[in-house]
Amino acid sequence: MSEQRFFNSRLAEYKTPFGATRAGENVTWHLTVPENLGYVDPHLVLTKDREDPVHYRMNFEGQTPGVNHFSFTLAPTTPGLYFYHFDLYTDFRKIYRGENGEGYLTWIDGESWQLTVYEPDFHTPDWIKSGTMYQIFPDRFCEGVPNKPMPFADRIYRPDKTGEPYFWPTEQDDGYLNMDYFGGDFKGIQQKLPYLQDMGVSCIYLNPIFEAHANHRYNTANYLKADPLLGTNEEFAELCAAAGKRGIRIILDGVFSHTGSDSVYFNREGRYGPGGAYRDRNSPYRSWYDFDSGYACGYRSWWGFETLPEVQEEAPSYVEFVCGRGGVIDTWLSLGASGFRLDVADELPDEFIEQIRAAIKAHGEDKLLIGEVWEDATTKEAYGRRRTYLRGKGLDTIMNYPFRNAAVDFARGADAAEIGERIMTICENYPKPALDCAMNFLSTHDTERGITAIAGEPANGRDRYWQSKRRIPPDQIGDALRKVLLAYAMLYTLPGVPCVYYGDEIGMQGYRDPFNRAYFDWNSTERRLRGPLSNLAKLRKGCDAFRGGAMELVEAAGDVLHYRRVGKTQTAEIILNRGPHLIARAAFGKQAEVNPGGFTILVEDNHPANIGYFKVY
Repeated sequence: MSEQRFFNSRLAEYKTPFGATRAGENVTWHLTVPENLGYVDPHLVLTKDREDPVHYRMNFEGQTPGVNHFSFTLAPTTPGLYFYHFDLYTDFRKIYRGENGEGYLTWIDGESWQLTVYEPDFHTPDWIKSGTMYQIFPDRFCEGVPNKPMPFADRIYRPDKTGEPYFWPTEQDDGYLNMDYFGGDFKGIQQKLPYLQDMGVSCIYLNPIFEAHANHRYNTANYLKADPLLGTNEEFAELCAAAGKRGIRIILDGVFSHTGSDSVYFNREGRYGPGGAYRDRNSPYRSWYDFDSGYACGYRSWWGFETLPEVQEEAPSYVEFVCGRGGVIDTWLSLGASGFRLDVADELPDEFIEQIRAAIKAHGEDKLLIGEVWEDATTKEAYGRRRTYLRGKGLDTIMNYPFRNAAVDFARGADAAEIGERIMTICENYPKPALDCAMNFLSTHDTERGITAIAGEPANGRDRYWQSKRRIPPDQIGDALRKVLLAYAMLYTLPGVPCVYYGDEIGMQGYRDPFNRAYFDWNSTERRLRGPLSNLAKLRKGCDAFRGGAMELVEAAGDVLHYRRVGKTQTAEIILNRGPHLIARAAFGKQAEVNPGGFTILVEDNHPANIGYFKVY
């Protein structure tokens, strides 16, 4: 804390409301200036992204001993990204943003505060906000129909479910990367719905399910047909209906920046007959792709992979195919899906994302649209443009990689003060409707398994041969699981929605693709995470502080992270103790003890008549 507090964007006595604001909503700033600074004439300097700054003279509100008080109220009417600081208008003195949202006095330019202004009618589905998500890599979760024949001759079936995924690059003669299939299917997921319900899961996110010729299925071959190894479209509809009866919704992975070269649309390999954009200049799909001799393979491809030709998302026929009646989105939502996660959202034009949103919301405002974004989604720039997809016309929310990284780093030993700052920056920058349903996860198909990231030996760029079969020593597993649970306790109680990557709950290990995509070990007897995660899911459902409640950072220092969630009827205090010693912290006027490497969650009703209601989890 600075010696003299001029301003703090995170405290209500200095700025209301907290964080981002709806367009047309009043924002009030309060500034305190010590009398010993002499005459000042403070101005709020507000700059809309990439525009000229505007100076607003602040109003003098009076004095308290030794301090002059100023304020200014403004209602930004245009959604966008704004930045602000204060100019005292004497002796070139200004107040810029320091640590933890506080202001400091300087004679040179510094970092401005950010104000995100979003669409006034931006709302996101309520059903997800108190729920728990579960991510499934379809081929590796559960095989409901065993020993089924392979639908295509170039697939390698893996009857031994305990084997490590093949990792030899396909560029080698004996390479099998992404060609081996363990047989997971819709029937298997349906059989395990009771298991997922017991874990408190309310939403399943499925990695791609469309017909494709790699086990990850990100090289789409037919958007309108389920991969035959998974089952039929009708069986997918049956899965959605069965899940719905248990209060579980299903969202799909939408891969719309590229297709497979081995697809109905491109058909370089000739699997689909004489047609396709690659083989027929008159193909109805030709306009979807950018053919040019300047590209090494004769066409623009995703990150240079010849098997992934990029799509021109502005092509009218492609937009209609994805977003129109009878198109991709309409087909799968009609079959029972409740939304989509957009792969590489940063590589899709904002206008295209807005059209996808319109197509999804045409099936109901309760349908969900999540984008894959790895950084702060409000400040993200891609292809020379500031992205606008999180301001109310595009995505509902994003995959919250900043929270994932914070949870992993905290469990690995990073200073709690730094972690608290990273968390609060996201809370301050994101529109509340998006923050309340952000996807908070510890691991995904694109990252190391949570336990490996937290307690494993860092890969540091080492190759797949080094990563293969590498495991945490058995005598360290207990400590590793405690750290994983601590990280999950954070993600279950921060703003947003927790998501468990299949198998994390039984401590499955693995570095990145393909080692993080092993078959679920249904013979595992590991139970040290499942019970606590199930209890955390129940807590979320039973406490309204976790349904969009405000976030307040109480303490972030050394090994301790203590924050508060304030709902309409209940308040929750969350104390995480990463350190080796028992600690005691004040909460609700009482002393709460937190075990070494553990956490405590305390809940109290806000109504005065219920003061003293107290729970420890």
